[in-house]
Amino acid sequence: MDNFFLYGGLGFMFFKWIHFLAGITWIGVLYYFNFIQGEWFKEIEDQVKGTAVRTLVPRALWWFRWGAMFTFLSGAAMLLVQGHPDFSLNYNVYIYTGALMGTLMFLNVWLIIWPAQKIVIASSESVASGGEANPEAGSCLAKAGLASRTNTLFSIPMLFFMGAARGLGADSTSQAALLASTVIILLIQGNAIKGKMGPMASVKGVIHCGLILTVVLYCSHCFI
Repeated sequence: MDNFFLYGGLGFMFFKWIHFLAGITWIGVLYYFNFIQGEWFKEIEDQVKGTAVRTLVPRALWWFRWGAMFTFLSGAAMLLVQGHPDFSLNYNVYIYTGALMGTLMFLNVWLIIWPAQKIVIASSESVASGGEANPEAGSCLAKAGLASRTNTLFSIPMLFFMGAARGLGADSTSQAALLASTVIILLIQGNAIKGKMGPMASVKGVIHCGLILTVVLYCSHCFI
């Protein structure tokens, strides 16, 4: 029982299982919003879109935000309790890089996307009942969209570094590399708060940006 929550113990495996299960749910809904629903909304009439915002979107957002919550909590639990003696510096660097992006993604969900979407949904419900639209709904929708696109961008390198932690070595690791990757990630997050879509406006664009960011962050760990 002394090793129940340590690496290889049943408790640790439970947290890992929850992390995978919740993470698949979270990222799956994230990709649904960005790759499917967003593109569909561009093709349908406003009346159909309004119905979807009031009925479909709240259901999807429930799974989205609670998937994010349990992914974050189970990941934090694993980091707190693990005690594997063979964890290397490269492992810790890769986990740090992935966890930083994952944490920012979680915060984007609960502090930007969900609050903004609540305003959009309430505005649509008001219009449907004969009331007035909230004048802030448009800007809130744009704010949520930018944060969601940023999360999609982050998800690509985040998943790479989480997998690389146990399956990939690095040629070199330095404090400069950590600083460089941290600055890059925080600059992108700054854009998510007050910035522009830029090339992330299209599905192809956000995928390409995610792949490029993966290469840039990996090279920063290898060559700086």
